Amino acid sequence: MAVTQPHVLIVEDEPAQREVLAYNLAAEGFRTSQATNGEEGLLLVEEDTPDVIVLDWMLPQVSGIEVCRQLKTRADTRAIPIIMLSAKAEEIDKVRGLETGADDYVVKPYSVAELMARVRLQARRSRPSAMGQELTYEDITLNTETHRTHRAGAEITLGPTEFRLLAAFMEKPGRVWSRDLLLDRVWGRDIYVDTRSVDVHVGRLRKALSAGGGTDPIRTVRGAGYALG
Repeated sequence: MAVTQPHVLIVEDEPAQREVLAYNLAAEGFRTSQATNGEEGLLLVEEDTPDVIVLDWMLPQVSGIEVCRQLKTRADTRAIPIIMLSAKAEEIDKVRGLETGADDYVVKPYSVAELMARVRLQARRSRPSAMGQELTYEDITLNTETHRTHRAGAEITLGPTEFRLLAAFMEKPGRVWSRDLLLDRVWGRDIYVDTRSVDVHVGRLRKALSAGGGTDPIRTVRGAGYALG
């Protein structure tokens, strides 16, 4: 199994716009979920944290600008890149959207090709391993294109699951990952695996990383999970 696909949440109340976005994002290799209003969008973020959110400003129930404000004031969601879509083309509206926390602002009607490029840019920030970039943490490097890992210049042999675990840790050093979050990120939401499997594979990863005499970089956070550094 490869590194899990980056996940884009589309929050758009116009069905035709949603379908065009979902089709093109799938063609680009993204996994998508869709919400038709702001309230549903907030619920979906809770259920399945996305790597990028494409968010329409004008939404029923809870506006896109309010969804953005709420997500950017929470510690657990403020790092999710948000691309705001809006028919409001005035500079003052763009400034308001960006000041609320949006990472990018696209005026409707937009070029689908340009929007896909902007999504890819934000995904590289959020999920660099899934976008084929090399990751580095201290003396450890991981390359998702060649599927090779090195520590202090020496190659480390990792199984596929340990490789994906390390990629998740290296994308966000210092972040505490619960076992459930690691199951979603590394194994995928559609596969049932017992949480004890996470402990087994983290143990294997630790052993591989320390085989050359280096210190164990993975920290156990009692009652919470694991973190790199």
